[in-house]
This record gives sequence, structure tokens and C-alpha cells, in this order.
Amino acid sequence: MTRCYLSFAAFAAVLAVVSSQPIERCWGTWAAMGYLAAAAVIWCSRHRELLLPHVLALGFATIAPLAWQAWAGLPSRVGEGTLTVIAQAGARLLQQGTPYQHAAGLSRVLAYDPYEPLMAVFGLPHAIGVLGGWDAWAGDPRLWLTLTGAAGLYLAFRLADPSPSGHQARGAALRNTAFALASPVLSLEVATGGTDVPIIALLCMSLALTARDTPRAAAVTTGLACALKATAWPAVGVLAVTLAVTTTKARATRFTVLAALTTVAAMAAAAPAALGDPGSALRNTVLFPLGLTPHRTPAASPLPGHLLAAAGPAGRLAALALSGVAALTFTVWLTVRPPRDTRAAAVRLAVGLAAIFTLAPATRWGYFAYPLALAGWCYLTGPPRACPYSSERTVVTPAESPVSALGSASVGAAAAPDAAA
Repeated sequence: MTRCYLSFAAFAAVLAVVSSQPIERCWGTWAAMGYLAAAAVIWCSRHRELLLPHVLALGFATIAPLAWQAWAGLPSRVGEGTLTVIAQAGARLLQQGTPYQHAAGLSRVLAYDPYEPLMAVFGLPHAIGVLGGWDAWAGDPRLWLTLTGAAGLYLAFRLADPSPSGHQARGAALRNTAFALASPVLSLEVATGGTDVPIIALLCMSLALTARDTPRAAAVTTGLACALKATAWPAVGVLAVTLAVTTTKARATRFTVLAALTTVAAMAAAAPAALGDPGSALRNTVLFPLGLTPHRTPAASPLPGHLLAAAGPAGRLAALALSGVAALTFTVWLTVRPPRDTRAAAVRLAVGLAAIFTLAPATRWGYFAYPLALAGWCYLTGPPRACPYSSERTVVTPAESPVSALGSASVGAAAAPDAAA
């Protein structure tokens, strides 16, 4: 953990110096201090089970930048459009029963809603607050996105822990949740107004539930993630293939059907009026992200897909074709080399999403939070790693016979994972 926090501090310090965005510089300054403090506490204590360093990092990297934004009113072009879109979608959902604007009202970029219908639920507190006179902070969609993601991550880490419920298991889940939210992968998302934290949490819950052999619960969780954002859709295929290999094809089929039904039901419940106008949903959620509407999405980054799309109509077609080839290649790879467990499934999903984001016509660097978060999930839920400074020692006295010494060594080796955990 010390090395992790030191690398986090280096990244935050560099971003604070080179970024042109006030919010990113603010985040980098606060986060670098928090990461260095967390690394110092861990190094001085030499005890891996402390919650304090993770709380320090969480306070500096996540809470402090948000408070600084609220008090200082930092101007930024990062994230505010996303939060505005969700707030507007919540207001339309409350008034019209659909988060999507009709074709006549799509006169500017922020009028489009590229998210799935369930995402508009996070804009309802703002809509209700405007009507009821709440304070602005209580209606900020970012607050509810972060709280939902934090709760989902805690449940995911509790489900991933095979040990019985107890104080130690809850403490481990709290430490992992605090570390995940304090990491640059998620804390920078929160500071800049990203929407991916709850989707990432739901995907981690789906992986944990699949590992616990509860495919029905995993299907419902995956379906809810798909009803929030289209970036979760590849998880259905990956987990279905995993279940087909590790259990039976019938269970994989039931998982796929239940996930699809959950997605459709959640979308219909969140936006009942959208069923009567599928054209509006198509324009907002499909054509706009692909750049096929009169107003182009502002998502941009110097990645191959966007560079091709910016070259003109031919380049845009080439980017779409490359995205299709990437999806087809990923499907073939998934079929030929199917994952044998949920950790392998997480790796497959991370690689597939990274390829899609790299070649998509409109993409942001923030989308890579998905593959990075899945890699972090594999790291935090992997087998326990031995501590070089552990106080546990196996002592063999000279009076022991070779047979007894071998037995003691075997017992010590078997107990090492429990001690590390």
C-alpha cells in the first residue's frame, strides 16, 4: 500500500502542475498531500490493517476537493456539462415521464441525454430541490452518484470476502472501499463530475455474486448497471460465457435472459413515457454518442478513434468500422479463450472495454476508469500477500526431529494466508 500511495502522490502532483483545469489542479494539490500522509502513516506503523491512512487519503483526495469547489466556486469545463445533463433529465422525468428531449428541442449539445433512462433518477433530487427550495448541495447529482457508488463498493467487497461475517470482515471491506474511493481512478472521477462510480460498483458486485455462485442476483445487478449506462453492456456477455464454462449453458442462458429483463424493466420503470417515443431515445443514446446528429458530442481525446473521426466523414466511418472490428475480435477471443473464473472474467472485460474506448469515435480519458477499476478489483480481492514485516514467525528448535520440523513448517505454511488476511 505504501508504494501505491506514493505512485498516486506522484500522479496527483504532476496533474496539479501540468493541468489547465482549475478543478484538476485543485484535486492534484489536495490529493498529493493526502496520499503522502497515508503513505507515511502506513510506513511508520508497518501494519496493513489500519483504517486511518485510507481515511486520510479519502478526506484529502475526495472530500476536500469537493468542499473547495463548493466554497471557492472554481470555474471548470470538466464535468459540469455531465451534471447539468443529469439534472435536466431528472426534471424532464419528473414533469414528462421521460428524460429525453424530443427532436424539436435538441437545439444544443446539453439538450441531449446520452445515458440510459435509469441515470435520470440521480437528477430527481435536484428537480425536487428546485421545486421545494432545497440547498444546492443536497440536489447535486454528484452527491448521490458518489454515495450510491460507495455503498455498492462496500457490498461488493463484503461479498468478495469468503470469511464469515464479523468485525474483521467488515473492517477489511471498509478499508478496501476507502482505498478504492481515495484512489485517482475514482476520486478524480468524483472531483470532475464523472458518472461512472455507481456503474463500476455494480459491475464489481456482479463479479462477486458470480464468484459466490448466485447467478440470479448477479444478473439483476448487471441489468441495473446496463440500465444506467451502455458501458456496462459487455459485462453481460463476459459473465454469461464465464457461467457457461464454469457451470452449465442452461445457467448462462438464464443469466442472460434475467439480465436483459432487468434492464428492460428498469428502463421502463424509470422512463415510462419513453416507450411511446423510441425515436427520441435512439437519437439521444445511440446517434449522439456516435456523432451522427447535427450537434456533435464534446467527448474528445487524442486517441486513435477520435483522431480518425475528426478527419472527416471517411475518417468517422473508419473509426466506426474499427470499433466494430474490435468488438468482433473481442467476441472471438471470448469464445476461443473463455474465462475460467471471475478474476479472468474481470481481465477479459477490462481488455475489451479498453479496446473499445481506444477506437471509439468520441471518447474521454475518464472512460479508462473502467479497466483500471477492474484491475484494482482483482488486486484488492486477490489472494492475501505476505508481509515482509509480519510478526508471525515459525521457530524450529534444535531438539525437534526432522519429521517434526517438517510438520511444523507445513502447519506454518498453511497458517500464513490466514495471518496475512
